[in-house]
Amino acid sequence: MKKELIVAIDGPSSAGKSTVGKLLAKRLGYIYIDTGAMYRAMGWKAVRDGINLEDGRAIARFCDETMVDLSLNAGGKSHVLVDGIDVTEAIRTPEMSMMASAISAKQPVRERLVELQRSLGEKGGVVLEGRDVGTVIFPNAGAKFYLDADVRERGRRRWEEMRSKGETVDLEETIEAIRRRDHNDMNRDHSPLKKADDAVLIDSTGLSVDEVIEKMAMVVRERHGDPACR
Repeated sequence: MKKELIVAIDGPSSAGKSTVGKLLAKRLGYIYIDTGAMYRAMGWKAVRDGINLEDGRAIARFCDETMVDLSLNAGGKSHVLVDGIDVTEAIRTPEMSMMASAISAKQPVRERLVELQRSLGEKGGVVLEGRDVGTVIFPNAGAKFYLDADVRERGRRRWEEMRSKGETVDLEETIEAIRRRDHNDMNRDHSPLKKADDAVLIDSTGLSVDEVIEKMAMVVRERHGDPACR
């Protein structure tokens, strides 16, 4: 029996990584790990506790004292916990998105979470999505993808998601926020967002979720070498 793969999905904000990652993991019978949610969770606690991100000692202490965990409920829905507190919904705001970008640039935070993410995925049979999965966390992942889309399309998706939750948001402001997040993620000193040399690029602009998943599943089947992996 072949060892199950580590599947890495990287890409910018609102490219569809979470949606695709969850459904691809379900299709493969793998565990889904949202690394971006872990950074949002750290950002949530940093805001709550008033942590100064420019204070290196405070950040190091903050990392030592913080535990981020991912769990599945009986219905299969993933939950994000910070020191035992469920923050799954609280971290899904534009403010937490920008905070995740800011705190992910801090080396102690990255080191803490990369260690945890590796421990969660090292045995294989996992789909991890984020911004440095294929370049830093698991550079030897069995299948790597870089999921992207036009920035206006990504902004529109985020805008529609927020409106569906009853939030009053401006489309152009949402698109600009996506651009700022891209710039921050691609230009940070530690583990910047970039496509791994051996990652398969998928532009989801104009593609349905099912079409994206089918492209990824085909690659996983080829890499796994097992027709039953479908």
